[in-house]
Amino acid sequence: MAVIAISQQIGSRGIEIGRLAADELGWRFRTGQEIIAEAADRFGVSEDQLLVFDLRTPHFWERLHSESHRYLAYIRSVLLKEVAKDAIVVAGRTLAHQIPPLRCALRVRVVGPIAERIKRAAEEENLSPAAAEKHVREHDREAKARSQTLSGVDIDDPTLYDLVVNSSAQPVESIARMLANAAREIDATADAPSRASLCDAAIAAQVHAALLAHPKIRDAQITVNCRAGAVWLNGPGLVAPWDELVSEVARTIEGVTSVEVGSEEPPIPYPTA
Repeated sequence: MAVIAISQQIGSRGIEIGRLAADELGWRFRTGQEIIAEAADRFGVSEDQLLVFDLRTPHFWERLHSESHRYLAYIRSVLLKEVAKDAIVVAGRTLAHQIPPLRCALRVRVVGPIAERIKRAAEEENLSPAAAEKHVREHDREAKARSQTLSGVDIDDPTLYDLVVNSSAQPVESIARMLANAAREIDATADAPSRASLCDAAIAAQVHAALLAHPKIRDAQITVNCRAGAVWLNGPGLVAPWDELVSEVARTIEGVTSVEVGSEEPPIPYPTA
């Protein structure tokens, strides 16, 4: 089966479109808020801490910059574990670019004219027109800056997505049917290696998050790769007993078939006169 991942501009009705598409397909549907709640429960942090990625409190992510990469890893691990199960639509503010570019996934960006998004925000948030405009523009800036800092991507870059949709161009029901039809086409043509790669990406994300969550490992710089369930861990200082510890943590993740640990030795200082 295929998956649809939607990122929406605030006020563009992306979550509504995603829910309608899931209903059309008979697939599961998860919102970014639900992913955040599950990640908070799974990793023992508060939802308020992870709401940095929902951007409800402007500039909050900057104050938590030291923890933000860890929180992003927690959310991504839950997100990829969900989509690896197939037949799902996920929709939120910045979910689509977290999905690997694979044939079994449709990554969608839902956008809309600023005036219409401001009007919708005013209605939904019970704000004055001036306050709604400030709210929307501030969130647009925050989303862009946050993603560039933490993920190194520009969320307004259309090449990050398979499809960019203007939600004001057609009724949302029509857009949802269009996405559902596209997902059916993808489902019919996606190959087994693509689906296997998504499963491996999910395993790698879960291992990475588990390592970051471990109190004795969390600050270590460790890269994680996975292929067919075989996990490779690499980083500076991964010698006994640390190699055994990280291997033990990685093996707790469902789907891991083997673990190999490599150590990057620090460069030998060159003597100076």
